[in-house]
Amino acid sequence: MKLLNFFSVSFRQTTRRAFLNPSSATSNSQYIMKSNHWFNLQNSVPSYLRIASASALFVAAAAMAIIAVDSSTLVNVGSPSSPFSQNKQNEPAIAVDANHPFILAAGANDNIDLEACNAGDPRTCPFTAGVGTSGVYFSFDGGATWIEPTYQGYTARTCLGPNPCAASTPPAAAGPSNAGIGDIGTLPKYVEAGLVSGGDPALAFGPKPGADGTFSWANGSRLYYANLAANFPQPAKSDESFRGMEAVVVSRTDDVATAALGGTAGKNAWMAPVVASKQSSTSFSDKEQIWADNASSSPFFGNVYVCYAQFRSNSVHQKANAPAPLTVLVSHDGGNTWSSNQLVPAGTSPNNNSASGFGISGCTVRTDSKGGAYVFGEKFAAGPPLPTHSEHVMFKSTDGGKSWTQANSVQQVVDPCFFIDPVIGRCVEDGIAGARNDLAASPSVDIANGAPTGTDATNEIVDAWADGSDGVNSEHVLLSHSTDGGTSWSTPSAIETAGDRGYYAAPALSPNGTDLYVVYNAFTTPFRNDTTSLRSLVGVFKHADITGGVPGAFSELNRSTPGDPRGSSQNGLTAEFLGDYVYAVATRTYGAGVWNDTRNAADCAAIDAWRSFLRTGGAPVPRPAPQTDCPATFGNSDIFGISIADPTP
Repeated sequence: MKLLNFFSVSFRQTTRRAFLNPSSATSNSQYIMKSNHWFNLQNSVPSYLRIASASALFVAAAAMAIIAVDSSTLVNVGSPSSPFSQNKQNEPAIAVDANHPFILAAGANDNIDLEACNAGDPRTCPFTAGVGTSGVYFSFDGGATWIEPTYQGYTARTCLGPNPCAASTPPAAAGPSNAGIGDIGTLPKYVEAGLVSGGDPALAFGPKPGADGTFSWANGSRLYYANLAANFPQPAKSDESFRGMEAVVVSRTDDVATAALGGTAGKNAWMAPVVASKQSSTSFSDKEQIWADNASSSPFFGNVYVCYAQFRSNSVHQKANAPAPLTVLVSHDGGNTWSSNQLVPAGTSPNNNSASGFGISGCTVRTDSKGGAYVFGEKFAAGPPLPTHSEHVMFKSTDGGKSWTQANSVQQVVDPCFFIDPVIGRCVEDGIAGARNDLAASPSVDIANGAPTGTDATNEIVDAWADGSDGVNSEHVLLSHSTDGGTSWSTPSAIETAGDRGYYAAPALSPNGTDLYVVYNAFTTPFRNDTTSLRSLVGVFKHADITGGVPGAFSELNRSTPGDPRGSSQNGLTAEFLGDYVYAVATRTYGAGVWNDTRNAADCAAIDAWRSFLRTGGAPVPRPAPQTDCPATFGNSDIFGISIADPTP
């Protein structure tokens, strides 16, 4: 089990209980806690030797972060600290039950059930075929503590080496040399449906439908968990559950208290997963987000919306670009069935400003108290030169998702992409062999819709993102707001603490629109031209009061203990990995956020040397075996979170 920092636990127990009132948290309060950034690498990658060196500002900021009070809490409490990649978690999401605001659910990419590197060739750390990676976590005290349930499903966590991890089809019991049925820490009922959960988590609470199909909070609450999924390996393609490579699949439960218990009862609290996206033989659905219309004032109360990009075609396209239409799925029956609406033409072009430009991805979906549904996405521009200048676009539906407006431009943004790593072919922000930042400038949006009733809604909209407009090592966290349904927007303002290089950001508005919280990941060290120098990653949680629709000055409520992102890793080991998202929620009394965290991840000198060799050449460096050549906690990236009472009630 991953250990909580003692001070963090004691601080939370003595200072957070006052506002996290167990008596108001329902009877269950006893519980404890892929991208369009593809460019032609030839003649378009700026030499990292020309990027500025470290400055005293970053050194001072890193020092301040080390001594700052951190009261954050580990979310993935059931995950091990070793071996890699079972200790790897990233891309967090979080949702709050508007009708029971101390109930939270979170998700992440969680490798807890994968085989260890030592199973077979110790220099490889594969994604075990058939094993799911969509982790789920629950809190019944507003995020002060978390639990991670254990179910039964298809797992390879028993494969610790040295024997290779063989598949079992049909699944047999998991053992030291084979994947199979055993304990899992990810979404249940996938292997039974012929599916493999694949991460990219997105969660939302909404009302439960009654026997007559009518939605009411009196029926209870339903948790929706959208994620990507692949087909479970089958003897014949005709036996697969859907066409294509990846689909958007939705899991649901009406009983989070039982689901959080794990075991047979917990597993049975989940409904069978539903394939929501419309698939073809070449479909790779990706980058999905989900939202349930949770304000009873809405004429479309209970509708559920999923936005995603559907990458298509196996053909070769200019600059590795491919058709990727932004698509919305809508369910009117609690997620049993889904309709599909393609918002833009499938065709994309890196050379013109067509309806999709270089592709629209990184979407967010929300609803207001009057039933308006909003989808935001980033309309990417093509490079070179770098950085690219893209835009946020908005689509709106006023008829429950039957029809949508054309794309309306709402923000001009600068992708914080100043260097494309030549090995992984992706934009990286912290240095060579760094963590990709594909969606850093994509919109993260929230609306003060007055849930659960909608009666005190302001319907203000906020949009936050990381922006590179002031150049490398000066990346911002920008925020803009709209009080007229997205027709006009405030001039974006930088809200990051001095010295923080914005990486990913997410806002959350209290339902009544009086409080704004923002969580962000940031690097506090400059772009590194080598793999030997220290790097620093932090998670930051901020708050501002809103008066007359205008956010006031932001105060920093929490700064995480810094970690070195070099200790994170792709499963292929060639670069760091932190994923694409952070997330926040807010109620009328508190805010909560989750982020990627590497404080418990150990840097590995052997991996650093090999990654450097792949990029700069020189004397050959052998591919390391992580479990013998690295500290035990190499790769131990986590999800940490914070929940803090409204500081100005």
